[in-house]
Amino acid sequence: MSSQGRKKVVILGGGFGGLYTALHLDKTLARDPEVEITLVNKENFFLFTPMLHEVAASDLDITHIVNPIRKMLKRVRFFDGEVELIDLERKRVIASHGLEGQGHDHELEYDHLVLGLGAITNFFNLPGLQERAITMKSLGDAIHLRNRLIENLEEADFECAIGGRDHLLTVVVAGGGFAGVETIAGVNDFLREAAKFYPHLSEALIRTVLVHPGAVILPELGEKLGRYAQKKLAERQVEIRVNTRVKGISDRGVELSDGTMVKANILVWTAGTSPNPLLESLPCKKEKGRVVVNQFMEVPDNPGVWALGDCAVVPDPAGKPYPPTAQHAIREGKVLAQNITAAIRGGKKKPFVFKTIGLLAAIGRRTGVAQIFGYNFSGFFAWWMWRSIYLSKLPRFEKKFRVALDWTLDLLFSKDLVQFETLRAPAVSHTHDERLESSGNGKIPEMIRGEMLQNV
Repeated sequence: MSSQGRKKVVILGGGFGGLYTALHLDKTLARDPEVEITLVNKENFFLFTPMLHEVAASDLDITHIVNPIRKMLKRVRFFDGEVELIDLERKRVIASHGLEGQGHDHELEYDHLVLGLGAITNFFNLPGLQERAITMKSLGDAIHLRNRLIENLEEADFECAIGGRDHLLTVVVAGGGFAGVETIAGVNDFLREAAKFYPHLSEALIRTVLVHPGAVILPELGEKLGRYAQKKLAERQVEIRVNTRVKGISDRGVELSDGTMVKANILVWTAGTSPNPLLESLPCKKEKGRVVVNQFMEVPDNPGVWALGDCAVVPDPAGKPYPPTAQHAIREGKVLAQNITAAIRGGKKKPFVFKTIGLLAAIGRRTGVAQIFGYNFSGFFAWWMWRSIYLSKLPRFEKKFRVALDWTLDLLFSKDLVQFETLRAPAVSHTHDERLESSGNGKIPEMIRGEMLQNV
């Protein structure tokens, strides 16, 4: 069916905000043959980021916290590609896809545009971070961290590393928010459990350090729960440096603002983000790089343009911006889908109003901290709530079942130590050489063997 004459809605970004907008439109407006809805995302899956640290710590299989977008959307079109340009004046988006060096552009026209591009990591121009630090924003980040941890364990166990392996078994995590705390807790548990499989290593050689610029970690949960988390992590030999910042990383180690140098070659950076750079060129009002919207998530002075999630400043009834969390983005997506429907079909738009239900963090070894409806919880019960709530929020029954099975098997078996390498197997390419036959004894002559090894 020709798309001429249809109302076109283009959604940029497949994170919580963009995907949940598409999911609600998929069940409603996308049923209308006069409306064409397209979701653009650079990956063909939706990543459930609250469980990302469990992939890095080998608690979950790498594919179990991702959902193929094409399996989630029945009527909304999906474009797997990179957004190159947003032209608000001409109402078009340029997106590209294809193999590296062979990609090509597509021009997507729109009547309604949803900006859900999220945020990217900000290293604040600190020396060495962009080249050496590991982030925790993507599935690739989690796999990379896991591979590095295992690689360092393997190298540290070999006899040539004895006496000079301190930096291999030391991990520094910068940022005491949810991502940083859950990452250091998972990494610490993983390394200490894995050490028993390496005959030359012991738990005493492992050092994990959490660096936080504030006085107490997990400031969103309040001082009481933050200090509880600090106490529990310290009991598990995690060093916590509060009122301290990372100043840089080099061959010598990680430099801290208190003047100390931590000898480590793994630095996980969770201490800063910035809105997507694509937003910089847009001719609309912004605050700290994020697009300012009204209570309906409309971009003022730009009819048909909407924004939500990490890349938008969505005001609450008091005029203060809502926090950029997943629970807010999910609900923003539902309301935004209703407002786009109202704008196309005619109807009353709905302001976004939501009060935070709760905040939860897992801090390792079946322990957690949580604040639900203003009440504090800690210990095993908070950890159980963390798993129960996030499991219920994970899209699709198939993935829920797989994650629940992983968690059950984790009670019975130790963590996996396999590296997920993407290197291709070695191969050789050469023509038939008569010299092989002339050797007479069936052995490869030394000269030809050298040529073959050189080709590998």
